Amino acid sequence: MTVQVSVAIPAKDEQGNIGHLIEEIHAALNERYTFEVVLTDDGSRDGTVAEALSTAESLGLSLQVVCHAHSCGQSTALHSAVRHSQGQWIATLDADGQNDPADIPAMLAQVELIDNPHFCIAGYRKNRKDTAWKRFQSRLANRVRQRLLHDGVPDSGCGLKVFPKATFMMLPYFDHMHRFLPALICRLQGQIVVHEVNHRDRQAGVSKYNAWNRAWVGISDTIGVMWLIRRAKHPQIRAVESR
Repeated sequence: MTVQVSVAIPAKDEQGNIGHLIEEIHAALNERYTFEVVLTDDGSRDGTVAEALSTAESLGLSLQVVCHAHSCGQSTALHSAVRHSQGQWIATLDADGQNDPADIPAMLAQVELIDNPHFCIAGYRKNRKDTAWKRFQSRLANRVRQRLLHDGVPDSGCGLKVFPKATFMMLPYFDHMHRFLPALICRLQGQIVVHEVNHRDRQAGVSKYNAWNRAWVGISDTIGVMWLIRRAKHPQIRAVESR
């Protein structure tokens, strides 16, 4: 059976969230697409994997679990999930349950309207369920990034995105690349579509990523992505000859 959609989820210590998230993915996609869930366990010390496997078995859902021996960070975990996926289209979600899988079908429906082989349908959390301080940091970071990268995405931190696997595998890999996927796909002359999505409160556990660490790392990464964009070349092929 051909897998149309792979839902790629990087996770670390998300016991209490991951089972319910997989149930929601099943409810959103089961009647519409052939799909799988690809979970990267990024060095968890709790029962994240056991909960995911148990939930998938009870639902009869196709699940791959890629286990990192040690935590490598969200971008590497996402890269591992996509690399092991079988679907033509990739839908990414954060494992904490704040992204709503019910948004995925509407995002996938937009794929049929896109002619460009390279694209990213990027989620936009217009009504974020975060503290005022975190929302302020995010708005400031997004404005700076947009001024420098011009990717047209108002919410680079949203984990909910849809893109072709083939496009992702053409992108340069580096730590924190997941925050620059639209800009990197623009570098391939790809199309970016912004789609407003739901955002929810975290139900269990705590965030594994510090906002200030993200901010400081983001400065150097943004400069690096600017360098990659400026060095990109897009030749127009006049002819291909063979004998």
